[in-house]
Amino acid sequence: MNIQQLENSQVKLTLLDLSNYKHLENIAFQNDLIYYSPSDISTPEALKEYVQTAVDGYYLKTAMPFIIFDKTKQAYAGSTRFGLINWNNKVLHIGWTWLGKEFHGSGLNKHIKFLMLQFAFEVLEFEKVEFRIDERNMRSRKAVEKIGATLEGILRKDTLMQDGYRRNTCCYGILKEEWPEIKDSIFANIQNL
Repeated sequence: MNIQQLENSQVKLTLLDLSNYKHLENIAFQNDLIYYSPSDISTPEALKEYVQTAVDGYYLKTAMPFIIFDKTKQAYAGSTRFGLINWNNKVLHIGWTWLGKEFHGSGLNKHIKFLMLQFAFEVLEFEKVEFRIDERNMRSRKAVEKIGATLEGILRKDTLMQDGYRRNTCCYGILKEEWPEIKDSIFANIQNL
């Protein structure tokens, strides 16, 4: 798990840690940025704790957190993570993704997901990538469906949210054998950048 960054012509994903997370403060404090997440990043202290948890996961080999830099806009855009990494079963999750509002709808997320899926399947040689999304978060659900993920089921009331609400979580997945077709069809215009 010796990775420093993933990069193409549009985006650079660099390991997130306590030396660079302050680049995200202006983005993290936007209202309702992670409304559908059980995490809190709304204050400097909460953001630091969020990053520390991610860094701890990196050292425990259960997570790889990234800070996102949009090379087109020359600006930090947000954060994402490989998490719940199961090295035995070769399954991991992509999630904990949040982007500043000015980056929504820009195509940046598709570049991020391509780099992460390519790394998971082609470098780590994992068998499956999963995504867990709040059932109410239609924007994120449509985004993972657009990149070829299959809805595998819904976990009912499995996650307690900040406001006390118990959310239903949609479980999506992409299998290693599905990746070549997804890469060639959905990501055809990205892979050569």
